[in-house]
Amino acid sequence: MGDVHRLIIQHGLERARLMVESKADRQALEAAAAIMAEEASRIGITHAGFAMTSLPHRRIQQSVWRRRGHLTTLLVESGRDSHGEFVGVPFGSVARMILLYLQTEAIRTASQEVELGPSMYAWMGRLGVPTGGRNYKMVSEQAARLSACRLTFFTDLGDGAEARRNGAFVQDAISLNADGGRQASLWRETVRLDDGFWRSLREHPVPVREEAVRAIGARSLAFDLYVWLAYRLHSLSRSAPVTWAALYAQFGAGFSDIRNFRPEIRNALQIALAVYPEARVDVERRGVVLHPSPPAVPKQDARRLGVS
Repeated sequence: MGDVHRLIIQHGLERARLMVESKADRQALEAAAAIMAEEASRIGITHAGFAMTSLPHRRIQQSVWRRRGHLTTLLVESGRDSHGEFVGVPFGSVARMILLYLQTEAIRTASQEVELGPSMYAWMGRLGVPTGGRNYKMVSEQAARLSACRLTFFTDLGDGAEARRNGAFVQDAISLNADGGRQASLWRETVRLDDGFWRSLREHPVPVREEAVRAIGARSLAFDLYVWLAYRLHSLSRSAPVTWAALYAQFGAGFSDIRNFRPEIRNALQIALAVYPEARVDVERRGVVLHPSPPAVPKQDARRLGVS
């Protein structure tokens, strides 16, 4: 359990708020308090591939995004609209939350047909992403980008061999009503996950806590770190050091150099650890050390969703 959790337990939330000084510490404290206040846990599901690679954090101009993680490389290619123009690569926290909803619902219902309708709006609202007004445009844009893009996962098999899996996230467009008002609706009531992505998701699901995602909010780097820790820590049999250089290679896209990246990932890691109190991670001069830890979602809860 981290320092912010101990502060809250020993001194109470109000006094703990007076004891932290930096903005990062305050954010971690509030995230930890939100998790500790939850009596019931809701489970979300994401693909294990996103524990080793990730989408961009910010808008990019390129039509192809490449990210390499441990033994895995993700290639995301922008789709085109009816005029042949690139619609762009999905990015940021909203794209991640839409994907999390689609994957969670598919596993929960054991079907690659995922209901949208008002359900996605209600779910995103539950996670603190209002879909009316200005945010509606963002949700609509990311839905369009996710619908159109193509993705390829490359897996290193050793001795120069490589497995390649081509596909997409969804087969159909996630089409939103052009009216961005409070009663915004979806043109399409369901969307079908791509066959290959659906098969791979069932083979490699990672359970996460919805309330952890809500506490993380729009901080996409903290989201990626949380998923990474949820995937790695419970499967470790011994401690594993990870250098800052390795973290930069996996999570540092969009940062000009490792010096600018290091303080950002330290802050994001504080948030990720605040919403995963069971995690055992030491931050050292050369990087971080991961230690075997209980899973982010208790195994008995994951099994109820059909995830082992």
